[in-house]
Amino acid sequence: MKTFALAGNPNCGKTTLFNALTGSTAHVGNWPGVTVDKREGIYKGSTEKVNIVDLPGIYSLSPYTPEEVISRNFILDEKPDGIINIVDATNLERNLYLTTQILEMDVPVIVALNMMDEVEKVGDSIDVKALERAIGVPVVAISALRKKGIKELMDRAIAMSPQRKGTTVLGGDLAPKIERAKQFFAATDVSSPLFHAIKMLEGDEIELRHEGAKELFTEISAGQDMEATVADERYKYISAHFSTAKNKKEKAELTKSDKVDRVLTHRIWGLPIFAVILFVIFHLTFSEDLFYINAIASAAGSPLPTFEDMGYAFIEDTEIYENFGIALAACFYDGAVFSPGVMFTNLFNLLLNYISYGIGLGVEAAGAAEWAASLINDGIVGGITAVLGFLPQILTLFLFFSILEDTGYMARVAFILDRIFRRFGLSGRAFMPMIMGFGCSLPAMINTRTLADDKERTATIRVIPFFSCGAKLPILTAIAGGMCELFGLPSVELITYSMYVLGVVTAIICVIVMRATTMRGEVPPFIMELPAYHLPGFKNLMLHLWDKTKHFVKKAFTIIFVSTVLIWFLQSFRWNWTYIADGSIQDSILASIGQLIQPLFTPLGFGSQLGEYGWVFAVAAITGLIAKENVISTFTVLAAMLVAGFEGTEDGVGEAVVMISATGMTPAACISFIMFNMTTIPCFAAVATAKAELPAHKFGGTLVFWLVTSYLVGTVIYTVGNWWWTVFIWLVAAAVAGTVIVLNNMGKIKLPKFRKNKV
Repeated sequence: MKTFALAGNPNCGKTTLFNALTGSTAHVGNWPGVTVDKREGIYKGSTEKVNIVDLPGIYSLSPYTPEEVISRNFILDEKPDGIINIVDATNLERNLYLTTQILEMDVPVIVALNMMDEVEKVGDSIDVKALERAIGVPVVAISALRKKGIKELMDRAIAMSPQRKGTTVLGGDLAPKIERAKQFFAATDVSSPLFHAIKMLEGDEIELRHEGAKELFTEISAGQDMEATVADERYKYISAHFSTAKNKKEKAELTKSDKVDRVLTHRIWGLPIFAVILFVIFHLTFSEDLFYINAIASAAGSPLPTFEDMGYAFIEDTEIYENFGIALAACFYDGAVFSPGVMFTNLFNLLLNYISYGIGLGVEAAGAAEWAASLINDGIVGGITAVLGFLPQILTLFLFFSILEDTGYMARVAFILDRIFRRFGLSGRAFMPMIMGFGCSLPAMINTRTLADDKERTATIRVIPFFSCGAKLPILTAIAGGMCELFGLPSVELITYSMYVLGVVTAIICVIVMRATTMRGEVPPFIMELPAYHLPGFKNLMLHLWDKTKHFVKKAFTIIFVSTVLIWFLQSFRWNWTYIADGSIQDSILASIGQLIQPLFTPLGFGSQLGEYGWVFAVAAITGLIAKENVISTFTVLAAMLVAGFEGTEDGVGEAVVMISATGMTPAACISFIMFNMTTIPCFAAVATAKAELPAHKFGGTLVFWLVTSYLVGTVIYTVGNWWWTVFIWLVAAAVAGTVIVLNNMGKIKLPKFRKNKV
């Protein structure tokens, strides 16, 4: 089976092409030795199966970022049958820089000239045959988004000669130097000696490790900046020989993308527009009153009728409605039209309710022992369905973020935020992995490999968990729903949106402090191509959602399954291993453990000041360190023990109401609990990723940073929320800390530095 690797710049459409080629055959793993996504899939559009490997998006094959090292090593060491080099036809000259480096390797290459539909849309044209003759390898015009030219691309790739010697566009005064370096590497029997020779001339640190390479480099370069010289020669050749294949139409007016950008990237209105877009996304995901229609009608004195007002009573039997038609209709409307996210959630949970009810009947019919019935119904089914019930809203939120990314808008947001982030010591490039944190912290942390500065990478990784991922969403919506029901607070989506904003604010404050103290450094320049706006492909969006679903379900039936069973066991048995049949949860193993750690959370509002069951929130917070979804599954298991006959609710709100009512938590303590879980140590998988991505000496400090930050944020929220005057104490403390930082930076005082002893 042949193997082809996809290589190209970020935003060139590489992922879109990969999805178009592999479809449902794609799978994600990790590159050997590093926690970076390795995407592979099978192309079945030919008589023989072809393996497709998606290399990380890169701008060059120099070892500036880990992605570049991975791509380079894969091509040199794994020796694929060919490289499919995706080139953004709308940015031809910039993208062909990478092409000139790939051509220097002894590997078959075919150029996929992507986004040709965008080129034609603006009236430009590219002479593909002329470009192919100039480059010397096959060139195929495609549109990955529209799936045009893909069959021809793969047919020509498969038909390529398996043998090809590297060629270079560099010549002139560089030619003899390249030849001498090439002979040096040819004598060492390495593959692609031309590529190694040119990289050595650029001062590539990897190539200079070869014995005798440093001496040869010093002699050949003679003090000249060879890296800049080589780069300049590449661009000159591209401009003179490759760019001439593109004919640009004289632009009499701005393009549609330019016109849209004048609004969306406006220096004043750009950021407020982004904030409004985010709120609309949250509203469409969480609101139980779409566009506030019922609120407006109620204000006018004509509230919309509920099903109960219309005479339809819900007869519940373990959450199963006797009138299925009304139950189905209630998924879409009940006194207000629900948002799409709530509709999908209601429909999915109606299905889960029937499944849970059926399992319960089966357990009862089998005559299972009381402990076994409790394990299945309360521990396993209750815990897992409580987590799965949030899947529709998580996918809805993820869908909206994917649309923003695929249309090209997220790249604009990074451009907008660069002006702000730069003041805090970060470039706009750092925003991309941060915003990915709304989906999942793992790929977000991995994406920091595109950041060139180690200090910027470390600071970014540390604050990524503050951008609340989908796993934390159940905590937000459940607690917010419970607060609305118990304390009469505003809508759930407004509270949830506020928590997301508070997480972002916390991240920015932490970055300011880090970049002013332990992570000081120059802000690297931010250069980014803004792709033209385009409609996202439906299939690509669905593949993104399918990957997210598989990851979430796998987690639910592995980590969360084990966790819920463990929590059930600890709260159902005493230390003498006898089963608690009467529901006396205070006698359980879990209660004693919870009471032991409960005082630790007193400054945050959910510690010793709560009632006799106050330890349940401490336990939920600890189980959340394994996987954030565990918090709600823990709620479900514990709520069933706190209230006899409690069957759980489809959105976790019922569990939150039970927990808050049983412990006497205040609204401020509830907010503190949410923010603690948002900012503390993330799930084990994210911790493992952070360990792989951070320098070894930074990992321990990062764990401490997460604990201290979450503890401090929770304490501030609780104290200010309950005693407003404490805000002045915190402001004075912040002013003192800020003054110390400024004086230290000015050299007026010197703070102690803690370093590890070197052995």
